[in-house]
Amino acid sequence: MPFPRRYPPDLVDAVVQRVADARTVKAYGAVTAVARQLDLDPRLVQKWVNKATAPPPLQAERAADGTGPWKTYLSPGLMYCKFCHHPLTHAETADAAQAYRCGEECWRPPVDVVVIADHVGRAILRHAPRIVAASAETPTPPHLAAMHAHRILTRVTVGATARDITLTWRAVPLSSPSRWETERAQRVAAARALALGDPLRARQLLHDSLTGIDPATGQPHLVHAEAAILLTELHLRFGQLDAAIAWAGYAHYSTDHLYGSTDRRSLHALHLFAAAHRSAGHHQRAYHLYRRLGEHLASSDDPRGHRTLAVHAITALVLHDLGHCQAARNLLADTIATHRREHPGHPATARMSHHLARIWQECATKSHHHEDG
Repeated sequence: MPFPRRYPPDLVDAVVQRVADARTVKAYGAVTAVARQLDLDPRLVQKWVNKATAPPPLQAERAADGTGPWKTYLSPGLMYCKFCHHPLTHAETADAAQAYRCGEECWRPPVDVVVIADHVGRAILRHAPRIVAASAETPTPPHLAAMHAHRILTRVTVGATARDITLTWRAVPLSSPSRWETERAQRVAAARALALGDPLRARQLLHDSLTGIDPATGQPHLVHAEAAILLTELHLRFGQLDAAIAWAGYAHYSTDHLYGSTDRRSLHALHLFAAAHRSAGHHQRAYHLYRRLGEHLASSDDPRGHRTLAVHAITALVLHDLGHCQAARNLLADTIATHRREHPGHPATARMSHHLARIWQECATKSHHHEDG
């Protein structure tokens, strides 16, 4: 008797659930056993199971306000450009697809994340299949194998196209995440949710997640870097400046190594590092950090963008803290003029003007005489 061409969705869901239940008892042969019990074609049942268990299409998953997380297959820090040797960062193409791109100084076009994940995953399945736990009945899709790339690869170098890839293999594969590492990640996620409503509890969870990590010598790590950023923000909120500087320094080092200096996470960590030093009165160190932040923003955003100009304004205030009143006034006045021209009506212009007036008033009160040279 020929098999019908269409089956009700409820039946398909029931068959898939039955296979899943069977696999909890017996790891192998579940698809064949269920197909025989229900007098179905095993190939058809396997197709239903594959479709039901396949991950959603690779795309940028953003929240309604556009700030949601990206979902990618390859771990950050693996991708590098063949031509300029800089790390590749995530980007969004015109059709809202995910891609990897290099800095503005590099001519290479963005490369498709899906194509790279497919090629990397196929290479892993061909050369190191044991790194991926797989069923004998269900072949592992390449994009799922690519999720293990950080365990078997140290670098993925991309040339002119997404198919021009060079893989650098580890001598010894990394083990899969331990239960301890999973618990660390869960604590960080819980702390992120509690940061506004219960900051004390959030701080304790972050301390627990960073147990055994020395911010001065710790190695770059995805979860630890995120925890350090959140912990720095809480330390700044509570006025614990020494701890804020220590963890901001680790967060800056880790994110710069993992994502590249112009990634939004690296820029955020650098901004926290500069703010922590300024709050502690380390104005010389804060000045150099803000200068570096402004250079990175000018490269990644726009030299006349709001964020870049805002950092220039803060740099001017730090110059004033250092006693360089005339240089501070000049930089702040130039920043205000550019901001007013490029962003008319923005409230930040009024705040910058207020700071400039305050500096002038302070110089007049103290009878400063600023002479050239």
